[in-house]
Amino acid sequence: FMKTLKKTNFFIFSLILIFFYSCSNSESDANKLEGIAPRISVRLVDAPGDFKAVNVEVVDVMIKMDDDSDGEGGWITLDVQNTTVNLLDFTGGISQVLVDRFPIPAGTLSQMRLVLGDGNTIVIENDSEEDIEYDLKTPSAQQSGLKLKVNAVIEEGFTYDFILDFDVEKSIVIAGNSGNIILKPVLYASAEVSSGIIEGMVEPSDVPSMVYVLVDDMGTPDDDFTISANTDETGAFALWGVPGGTYDVIAIPLDSESVYTEGSALGVSVVNGEITTISNPIQLTFKPGSITGKVTGLADAVIATASIMVDGNAITDDTDETGVFLLENIALL
Repeated sequence: FMKTLKKTNFFIFSLILIFFYSCSNSESDANKLEGIAPRISVRLVDAPGDFKAVNVEVVDVMIKMDDDSDGEGGWITLDVQNTTVNLLDFTGGISQVLVDRFPIPAGTLSQMRLVLGDGNTIVIENDSEEDIEYDLKTPSAQQSGLKLKVNAVIEEGFTYDFILDFDVEKSIVIAGNSGNIILKPVLYASAEVSSGIIEGMVEPSDVPSMVYVLVDDMGTPDDDFTISANTDETGAFALWGVPGGTYDVIAIPLDSESVYTEGSALGVSVVNGEITTISNPIQLTFKPGSITGKVTGLADAVIATASIMVDGNAITDDTDETGVFLLENIALL
């Protein structure tokens, strides 16, 4: 029996060598690292006013890149969905997202335009403490949208968060003689870089892989999203537009039949406006293997135990009634 077991152990180790070193020759093309268009988000906030409600119809937000001119050409729409919002809802840290991570060209964002529709109203409490709704008149000169000088440098690969602060108190003009209430928007724009970049390497470099992070937007889990990129032929990758925070960076082979499984770099810190380089390559690990065999020469009803030592830990399995055993989750050291 001992001779049989020794032969079986030799057979086990031979299987390990064959399993772990017989790699597939299949290849898949990895994406080359390319510059990725910057992205822009635009949020609307409000400086409070002494009204019950100020409802404005937002039709679009537009930008001009590398163009300070007053002409009507060169405007780029950010594809805002037509929506009516009560500006007085956006105080105390609450904001309305008008544009969410929209790709734009790199360069200087020279101007921004907020385009309003005709469905603007205001609610004012009268002397009888009744809420009365009035139409807000918009001067014809401003119907094409209020233009703001921004002159913000937009760099490839980053995400920028623009805040439009709508000063309600200064934007509402009550005409003395006509009784009209006029909307003459007063807005202030501010911007900040709201993302960084993660760069690094994956080894083995000849295993095309996808690298990704999961971004928690602090809302519901359904709103979380993934930022990913493929490695190039050298194993390099870059994750663009990653919001500031701490992330686990995961790398997985593109070929599901690869003998490798995922590797990771944990607790990678990203600072908005900066590039974070992971100092050590992310190491893909071999998939755990399994070994099956048969112990022969056993007497009836005799059970043998097959075992293997992996990094000081024994992996064992008892034979069944036919002498067959299965050793699973064997990792290559």
